[in-house]
Amino acid sequence: MDGQLGTNGEKSHDNEYEVGDNCLVPRLLNMFVELHPVNSSSGVSETEAKTSLKICAIKAGGMMSLAIDNRGTLWMWGNYPQQSKEGELALVSSFTPTPVRDFLGRSVVKVACGNEHIVALVSAGESYNGEDLECYSWGYNTRGQLGLGDRENRLHPEVVKTFDEESPYEVACGAYHTALLTRIKKSSSDTLDSTCWTFGLGDNGQLGHGTTQSTLFPTPVKELPQNVTLICVDCGLFHTSIVSSDGDVWSWGMEKGLGLCPDASRVGTDSGDALSPRLMSWKPNQPKFPDPVKLACGAAHTVIIAQGGYRMWSWGRGRSGVLGDGKGVDCYTPTLVQWPQMMDDSEEEEVKSDGEQDKAREKETEATTEAEEKLSSALNELKLLQTKLSVIKKYASILHGSVFGKPFDEQDIPDSLQNSGSFDMGKEWEKMLETADHRKLIRLEMFYRDMLAGVKDELMKRRIKEIVKECLQSSEV
Repeated sequence: MDGQLGTNGEKSHDNEYEVGDNCLVPRLLNMFVELHPVNSSSGVSETEAKTSLKICAIKAGGMMSLAIDNRGTLWMWGNYPQQSKEGELALVSSFTPTPVRDFLGRSVVKVACGNEHIVALVSAGESYNGEDLECYSWGYNTRGQLGLGDRENRLHPEVVKTFDEESPYEVACGAYHTALLTRIKKSSSDTLDSTCWTFGLGDNGQLGHGTTQSTLFPTPVKELPQNVTLICVDCGLFHTSIVSSDGDVWSWGMEKGLGLCPDASRVGTDSGDALSPRLMSWKPNQPKFPDPVKLACGAAHTVIIAQGGYRMWSWGRGRSGVLGDGKGVDCYTPTLVQWPQMMDDSEEEEVKSDGEQDKAREKETEATTEAEEKLSSALNELKLLQTKLSVIKKYASILHGSVFGKPFDEQDIPDSLQNSGSFDMGKEWEKMLETADHRKLIRLEMFYRDMLAGVKDELMKRRIKEIVKECLQSSEV
């Protein structure tokens, strides 16, 4: 629709997989090699340049796509910030890959993009040989996501001067924020201590600075531990995650729907956005992921590859099965992705450990089921007791009304029964007679006189029946 497929409206032979301008299957970008500019300084002919073109890195975000080729040229297509027909910055759709000519004579090594901005790590020279990189940003800057100290938009790439003394080596973008990893330039130390910098929108704590304030300049995430080597950083729409070479993973930002930080059991004041980095644990009391390789963030979930590439863990919003754990529900702690794998002897122990965890989960499930059954039985008994209590209340009310001429009320319950739970009929009867007024006594007398007469009548009837029965038996004899 906005050119993010880079096909320029070309139709494929698989028409059954095309829906309007959308495509349901991967498409080859036929025009990609034709657009590659010839680098005259390299001595490579136009034919050789076309045939040797190789895509080394790709990135996508918002409604745009980016690629870096083997000559360090950055290509962009889709709906990305560029000059409009009026000469101003606008989100304009480009339906084929277009080279960014601002970096002519230099090599783009890393790139990332948000909804409306782009950040690139670029070499100082024409080729990249492992030297220090420079950070450039451009596009919309309404939230300070370019890190240039203001909120003015940029049509062309501009260097982020904060990193004059630091060498950036990883970059990632959220919807309206940016994260970078740097190390000190030309450090004489043997260690490769890293620093994580963030800037831009901070409403959900995605900057990790302990607040929800936005930042216009790159600012280090100070609550991360010192003397660590960070190997990867990535951003979701409103959260950030990083991983160290030792296997420690920290996440911060929006929590609800992402499961970034607090445990699933936390509610109320303990839930909400994580304003500072939280250490994620792949096992209870074992925070380090073994042999980490790569970490990636979706809009509202995170995935990490570890154990040398043989295992994956994921957490966050699990709807549509995005976590790959076979459940399709949100997960607030890392869960193992169901990935087919070939196991060797060194992995069997790990698998056994996972098997033990599965058994523990089964036992926990059985215990939960048993508890639910007991709870259901208790609820049924409670309903039965409530029914019986209702009948008793109705009976007591009728009886009380017959004796005292008014409906039964809670205040009519004797004090001894309320306070001690025991009831002395003789004492309560005497007490009731002493406190009763004349009218009440007359009513009681009438009630008991009628009741006594009824009893006498019933006794008389029974006695008459017995006499008749005896007479009948005598006459038969």
